[in-house]
Amino acid sequence: MLEFDEQIKSIERLRELLPTEGFTNTFLKVSDRLNDTARKFIEFAPFVVVATKAPEGLIDVSPKGDPAGFVEVYDDKTLIIPDRLGNHRVDGFQNLLEDPNIAVLFVVPGHGDTLRIAGKARIVKDAAISKRHAINGKQPLLALVIEVEEAFMHCSKSFIRSRLWHPDHWPERKSAPTLAEWVMSTVDRDQTLQEVEDDHAADEGTRLY
Repeated sequence: MLEFDEQIKSIERLRELLPTEGFTNTFLKVSDRLNDTARKFIEFAPFVVVATKAPEGLIDVSPKGDPAGFVEVYDDKTLIIPDRLGNHRVDGFQNLLEDPNIAVLFVVPGHGDTLRIAGKARIVKDAAISKRHAINGKQPLLALVIEVEEAFMHCSKSFIRSRLWHPDHWPERKSAPTLAEWVMSTVDRDQTLQEVEDDHAADEGTRLY
């Protein structure tokens, strides 16, 4: 079993190590609705990460992307995220049927700050929403409607440290494992790596919308 010098087990000890003094704006910057700054940030975001909680307690984190501004700000308390074609696991949707709590992180390429939103979500099938969010004539079957309870922007330290937006610090693309390699290492199937990669390439080419 992994041993530690200390495991933090109380708020008091946590705050002893990480005090709140000097961080006034950090705690005052939270809003219970979407202001004009949030609306503008969402307009520029082509990528979001959605977090939900499974009944057994596991947290699911799912990336979603579309052209910038694909998340609709319906009003200052409501967001709509169209659901595109995926792998049909629908982990997040299944979680929301049991627990409607949701968190969303908005990312703008090249931008250091992020927008964090939390609230309650519903899975809906609505003709008007589907029509508004059609791309290339393809309408999403379902959508997430989020009632905003908390919104705030997060500083850029993580992007600065990781140098995520600096191409000269990116690894060689082929050096990182692929989804096809993961499949080969976890699924017992009579296919070669190239065949699995070809399947994924075909899926990406025909099932974006």
